[in-house]
Amino acid sequence: MSDAIVPKGQPISGDPEKKGWLFKWTNYLKGYQRRWFVLSNGLLSYYRNQAEMAHTCRGTISLLGALIHTADSCTFVISNGGTQTFHIRAHDEVERQSWVTALELAKAKAIRAQESDDDEDQIGSNAVAISGVGEADGEDAGGIARELAARFHDLRTCSELVARHGAVLQRSLVDLEIPPSDITIQVAERATLFRISCNAMMNACSEFMSAAAASTARMSRALQHEREQKMRLQEVVEQLARQHDNLEKTVTARSTPHSGGNGSGQGNETEDEDHEFFDAMEEGVSSNADDKTAFVMKVPVNRKSKVKSGESSDESEGETVTETQQVVFVKDKEGENMGGVSEEAASTVTKPKEDIKVWPHVSQVVSMVDGHTRRSRVPDKPNYPLSLWSIMKNCIGKELSKIPIPVNFSEPLSMLQRLTEDYEYSYILDEAAKFSDPAQQLAYVAAFTISAYATTSNRTNKPFNPLLGETYECDRMTDLGWRSISEQVIHYPPTCAVFTEGMSGWRHTQQWSISSRFRGQYVTISPDTSCHIVFTLTGNKYSYQKVTTTVHNIIVGKLWVDNHGDMDIKGEAGPAKGYVAHLKYLPYAYFSKDTQRKVTGVINDPKGVPRYVLQGYWDSRVEVAPVTSASADGTQCTTGKFVVAWERVPAPPDSDKWYNFTLLAAQLNEHESGVAPTDSRLRPDQRLMEEGLWNEANEEKLRLEEKQRTKRRELEAATEAAAAAGQPAPPSPRPLWFSRESVGSPGNPHLCHMYNHRYWECKKRQEWAGCPDIF
Repeated sequence: MSDAIVPKGQPISGDPEKKGWLFKWTNYLKGYQRRWFVLSNGLLSYYRNQAEMAHTCRGTISLLGALIHTADSCTFVISNGGTQTFHIRAHDEVERQSWVTALELAKAKAIRAQESDDDEDQIGSNAVAISGVGEADGEDAGGIARELAARFHDLRTCSELVARHGAVLQRSLVDLEIPPSDITIQVAERATLFRISCNAMMNACSEFMSAAAASTARMSRALQHEREQKMRLQEVVEQLARQHDNLEKTVTARSTPHSGGNGSGQGNETEDEDHEFFDAMEEGVSSNADDKTAFVMKVPVNRKSKVKSGESSDESEGETVTETQQVVFVKDKEGENMGGVSEEAASTVTKPKEDIKVWPHVSQVVSMVDGHTRRSRVPDKPNYPLSLWSIMKNCIGKELSKIPIPVNFSEPLSMLQRLTEDYEYSYILDEAAKFSDPAQQLAYVAAFTISAYATTSNRTNKPFNPLLGETYECDRMTDLGWRSISEQVIHYPPTCAVFTEGMSGWRHTQQWSISSRFRGQYVTISPDTSCHIVFTLTGNKYSYQKVTTTVHNIIVGKLWVDNHGDMDIKGEAGPAKGYVAHLKYLPYAYFSKDTQRKVTGVINDPKGVPRYVLQGYWDSRVEVAPVTSASADGTQCTTGKFVVAWERVPAPPDSDKWYNFTLLAAQLNEHESGVAPTDSRLRPDQRLMEEGLWNEANEEKLRLEEKQRTKRRELEAATEAAAAAGQPAPPSPRPLWFSRESVGSPGNPHLCHMYNHRYWECKKRQEWAGCPDIF
């Protein structure tokens, strides 16, 4: 029993949750032996007798992650994955069920305790440095919430057991109509089980009420503490106000000219230099064409000199240097303060071509790349409460198809921009382009397809649905090595076409549409996609389709996303023809021992022989390894060393305040000159939402949708009039940058949109005459 958490000879600490005599399987010679079992703190331990509890533990198994199942009416088995297995027999079915119920409850408590520990481990060292009183209050409040949640979970578990045994009891009572047999005994046993479950639920209710009463007292003490803190804070503020008033009087007196010379003036200085006050003096005012005014002020900055390597790091030994740094406060034409920035950053008010620095709380640019400003974040998401009544009252008297979905459920990006995020980890395709081995190249292509789902783990808001004819370009060839153009090519079903080319010699095209089904508490999104990757150097071409996405807790609870299903990436041309990568996205399973969001895969050559294997998680990282040897049927293989093909870049520390965007996502909707008039950056409702004007965004969104419906009705009316007059129907809107082609077999054709390679040339000449008026 070396794998036991509690070694032999050490008793279990804490009050036991359940204890009693049971029979444990030992070996084939002795069979089942009578042992004393104790369940405590998520651990099940056994002893030869009760006296051994003080000094010798014969074995212990942890219920965290263990599987508990019944073998027969009196026997149940506990296993933690193969290393430990307990075969235990009770005296009768009633005792067996009583122990199984207690074990399941203990297992649930252990899992919740482990999850709470993991959450606490993720808190940084800054949180640990909080003052003692505040830390104690936070831990107390968190403990109350966890305790109440645990008691509620116990109630729900017992309720499920009562319902289950009640159903069995009802079936047994129905069988009583048959001539008497052993059914009478069975009904009695079921009734006993039902009573045991009811008693367990009543005990859990009692514990829940006790915990609630205790938490009330703790919350009262916490409230009293907060009131005292508030009073102390008010006293501190009043004291600071008095000190500030005295300080202003001192500065006014100093600014008055003295009759004495410089020597006498210096002789009157008695204050410590470290506490010397410098008045912020206005130096100048400058303005630009955008009606923004920059007020330049000189503010003192005390800095400790840096300690050289090998010297003491004590701050008291460092030399204190007082410097004067110019800080610029920028105001727009309405006079609203846009935040203070350094003089170098403020120079961009009048010199937009220089490199720019920003403050983290202001949505500004961080650098200048190829003449384009790149920002590091978007404005914070406003905390607007979602009123269902305000949505419903705006829908009274309207047709169902005209009811708009408010922007409260969206994020300030369109679906075209969201699809462009697939290339955030384009360096994987850059690496794949270097490989001559099709199997290795396909392994990295598979890793790239998995990386496209990374942001879905914490991005639950829907993007804006593009209007027909809406486009989006993203030219990052200079810094990221790729550029992309996408267009909404079909109104219904909504279909997007995307074309992306990389500097390393790869091209990626995708035609994307979805079909969704609402199933009560969750929504399944099944994408109808056609994706192709071509490497120009070798001529290798791969095709694949995306997997199913499920959004849970639509009605009640916190939204979360799961990606699941099978994906086959097939080589269609070049030396890679016949190679296949089969990926399996494992669905979420509550009772699964595996870590959630897992992906596994294997890359087979044209003969079906495994060449590479893949493993990882679609929200964090993917590893690949070559296959060194495989069995004849390909089911078992030996691999070499695993290499990380993709690893997710950590999100910015405060991204939860701005829609959980990544750095690339924050830069997708930034202003850029020279784009097509149909570009998503110019969509007014999306821009208003990004700026926090959600009410105005909802009004603008309704206007755009009504404008699109009006154009469609006008086209339908013109078509009907032409048909009545026997004239040709007017042409329907067609994609501007993608050509429609019919591909597939004659018996099963389907429509495909291929890029016509005209956009970037038209952008160079600024020829946008063919663009529709959609905004």
